[in-house]
Amino acid sequence: MQIYISGSLAFDRIMTFPDKFSNHILPDKIHILNVSFLVDGLVERFGGTAGNIAYNLSLLGEKSTILSQVGKDFGPYDERLQHYGIALDGIRTIEQEFTAGCYITTDMSDNQINGFNPGAMKYPSQYDMTRIDPSDAMGLIAPGNVNDMVDHPRYYRENGIPYIFDPGQQIPALGGDNLKKAINGAEILIVNDYELEMVMKSTGMSKEDIVGQVGYLITTLGEKGSMVSCKDGDTTIGVVPAREVLDPTGAGDAFRAGLLKGLSMGKTVAESCKLGATCATYAVEFKGTQEHTFTLEEFTERYESVFGPLT
Repeated sequence: MQIYISGSLAFDRIMTFPDKFSNHILPDKIHILNVSFLVDGLVERFGGTAGNIAYNLSLLGEKSTILSQVGKDFGPYDERLQHYGIALDGIRTIEQEFTAGCYITTDMSDNQINGFNPGAMKYPSQYDMTRIDPSDAMGLIAPGNVNDMVDHPRYYRENGIPYIFDPGQQIPALGGDNLKKAINGAEILIVNDYELEMVMKSTGMSKEDIVGQVGYLITTLGEKGSMVSCKDGDTTIGVVPAREVLDPTGAGDAFRAGLLKGLSMGKTVAESCKLGATCATYAVEFKGTQEHTFTLEEFTERYESVFGPLT
């Protein structure tokens, strides 16, 4: 199965402030805020929804094609993706822009001040979707460029290509009408429990309405696992215990990669979510969204310790 991942590619630039923001922000002067924080240094990590999912898929032995957009500074990320065998022909380069970047400053109390520059993500990927073979493909639309999140589900639906819709943090930007169109006909809608409430509020649909329009609704529940909902009812999927939880960021993208891996193996959605749960636990054990690694043997052993034989 050919896997196409629409979503963002971004640099996460992380800084640590060796003090507390509260010691330098005067509450009575918040209306004229002017502060400068001297940080310990800067760490650059690779991220973005499409990049994270494709990276985890590569660890699972699956190749994928990213449909996204990047800027003039993409070189190091480009080399990394090539190293992991990820197809780059769906990535559009916008020479006058920088690749999307998240600038994160964290203080000693784990408070954060973030800035996000969408950069090249302001532009659609413009991938020639007719290159996709409908008989052997699946698409996943993750948060990224809003035009892609509207256009790609429509193309998949009109051409009989199964797709997973993952609106995430772009729910407000998409709006109710676009959400309804993308959800209707999706093989899977995947959200966390908070995002599900946002989707229902934005579209005016109930959970039952949503389940009636998709093959499956997957709701991730953090440390409580996930739930698969369909017309036959709900199925709860457990978690794979982490050895140590260092950073939950990226766990959702890792879960989606495990889900795709299971579907490519011909497993049911519920069974595929178990692979997702296993993949997610590796992500939370490291700081950063692409810092973890594992072999297929290690992955299988960990899966089977919780869910039984993986066949």
